[in-house]
Amino acid sequence: MPKPNYIELPDETRIPILYEDRSVMALDKPAGWFMGPDDWEQTGRNLPPALQSSLNAGDFWASSRNLRFLRHVHRLDAGTSGILLFAKSPGAMEPLSRLFADRIVKKTYLAITDGVPKLKEWTRNDKLGPDEREPGRHRVDPDQGKPAQTDFKVLQAGQHTALVEAKPYTGRTHQIRLHLAASNCPVQGDELYGTSHPQGLALRAVGLEYVDPFTRRPVRISAPAGDFCRSYGFKPPERPPQPRMDRPSTGKSGPPPAGKPSPAKPGPKPPAKG
Repeated sequence: MPKPNYIELPDETRIPILYEDRSVMALDKPAGWFMGPDDWEQTGRNLPPALQSSLNAGDFWASSRNLRFLRHVHRLDAGTSGILLFAKSPGAMEPLSRLFADRIVKKTYLAITDGVPKLKEWTRNDKLGPDEREPGRHRVDPDQGKPAQTDFKVLQAGQHTALVEAKPYTGRTHQIRLHLAASNCPVQGDELYGTSHPQGLALRAVGLEYVDPFTRRPVRISAPAGDFCRSYGFKPPERPPQPRMDRPSTGKSGPPPAGKPSPAKPGPKPPAKG
């Protein structure tokens, strides 16, 4: 029986597997799932422990791959859907985490904005930091904030909304959301920095590009955008070709096999994202 191209959790949630090779698995994270610590009990929709529980139970998606380890190397906000990258062995964690820490991963998002941006293309460099007055919120902080940069491009404009492509070059918490809010066109459904919407936060991670730290080959991962765009009345942009699953390894340059974890320590905690 072939390996399934999705993960099915006990609550019947199906999470598509967008890409997989010897060291990584990229999932299409559903909106509404949090990326909290394993012991966080404020919601039943906490993705890391849900995946770990399914992995420990030997569910078919994991057992068919002889998979014993799966850990995310970056994060997405709870309301954000799309590409989320996981390491398949402890030995792969640190090199993959370093790609994000060193800002050499190219990330692409689609956002639906409340309001139409004045410019077709623009860049925000506002420094960002936590808002000490309201826990959980962040803000533009020119004095003590950390550097942040996001490039934006309007792909389609409606009467009161727009489909915007966002490419963040740093990984600050709520970066895209804050930079769009600072541009007077917040993400639709952003309850923290804009207004609520029945469809939730209109932000989706659709592209991820990096050079494999083991094989030195380029990896390009894309997530489908059709349903997301059409649900807000926009046409989906042209998408790049999907990467081939299970790229062949180049022998000794690969990481430890997923089913045989190495004693290497996990890498540093990746930066928050979205």
